[in-house]
Amino acid sequence: MAPAITPVQTSANFPPQTTVVIIGGGIVGLTAALTLAERNIPVVVLEKGRIAGEQSSRNLGWVRKTSRLAEDIPLAQAADRLWAEMSERVGSDVGYRQAGIMFAARTEAQMAMYEGWLKSVSSLHLDSHLLSAQQIAAQVPGGSSQWAGGIFTPSDGRAEPTLASSAIARAAMAKGAVIVEHCAVRTLSTTAGRVSGVVTERGEIRCEQVLLAGGIWSRRLLGNLGISLPVLPLVCSVLRTKPMDGPTDIAVGAPDFSFRKHIDGGFIVTQRGALDASLTLDHFLLGTRYLPQLRAQRDFLRIKIGTPFVRDLMLARRWRSSSRSPFERVRTMDPPVNAGLNQEALTNLREAWPVFSQAEIAEAWAGTIDVTPDSNPVIGPVAKLPGLTLATGFSGHGFGTSPAAGQLAADLVCGDAPLIDPAPYRFDRF
Repeated sequence: MAPAITPVQTSANFPPQTTVVIIGGGIVGLTAALTLAERNIPVVVLEKGRIAGEQSSRNLGWVRKTSRLAEDIPLAQAADRLWAEMSERVGSDVGYRQAGIMFAARTEAQMAMYEGWLKSVSSLHLDSHLLSAQQIAAQVPGGSSQWAGGIFTPSDGRAEPTLASSAIARAAMAKGAVIVEHCAVRTLSTTAGRVSGVVTERGEIRCEQVLLAGGIWSRRLLGNLGISLPVLPLVCSVLRTKPMDGPTDIAVGAPDFSFRKHIDGGFIVTQRGALDASLTLDHFLLGTRYLPQLRAQRDFLRIKIGTPFVRDLMLARRWRSSSRSPFERVRTMDPPVNAGLNQEALTNLREAWPVFSQAEIAEAWAGTIDVTPDSNPVIGPVAKLPGLTLATGFSGHGFGTSPAAGQLAADLVCGDAPLIDPAPYRFDRF
């Protein structure tokens, strides 16, 4: 099950050629398309299923700088500026509210992590600051937990995943972008060693540049081209409550739950202390690259092996352009909800803020996150294949930074001055 996004009427036409093809109709690809269309550059977005059908509509909607790696913060700061103007830019409310994000710590060791992070970003002029337990109680009243303290960034915020991608898609189309759903890209075509088009299930589109923004699917498409992208899947389960009176408009993260206000008056809740790691073949192929993460976050991962392993093995890793691709066999990655994790989150939240005892679950869903070994995305060209640029591997941070990530990708595709220094995101760092 997935949350219902605002519907968009996309194109029924299949253009034979364009300047830029974007593979993937998630929010990063759509923002890149909007940026290109605003620059009067012909662009076609190809989506194997429905736009924003996977993680772009299933994430928590947080727009944050807090706890990001220092090299990733300039992208998040640029995203803040772009989110603030997004509703006016696209002519529709995307749910952006700069209400702040707070993280609460139960132990001195957790507080030390926040103190260390704050020191590591001291040169970046953030408005983040540490909180005492008393300050947490003042900001988020009605709590019953004894916090060791916390950290708060007032300029962090939230937006609505079920609204934003649709609004951006409509605006991009109004400015000339073409978006085609239910059209999987099978492979790329090349001429003289550089990209010259994409081969889809409906035929070929000739183009000068390709931007791959395919999320968790990017590794499989690149693998068929002989290019290895290290990403592994993690699954996050989420619930939304019915409208209720809550303690704050601030988004709050604790070690074992998080919550933030939803635009309808309910709350988006997750078990922040656990993600499902259903093993696939890639976990064994790439596992050694993730050993530092595994050592640091072993208790954070619910590792298991089962049906996802078998389903993944059944999907081809090599295929011809004339063959049905894995992207046609699985139009939408739709992992099952871990109801146990959701219940853990709600139980922990009710213990910390008893007002949530009245919470009723309106819906629940799960989404697959594509995680790189250093938790930073890849945004940049692929030297092995000129004409191909990547914007993928966002490691659960893609929605929050999407306006800036999409614009940065568009800058790189066009050869324009980049929005921020793209060096932390270069593909060859792997």
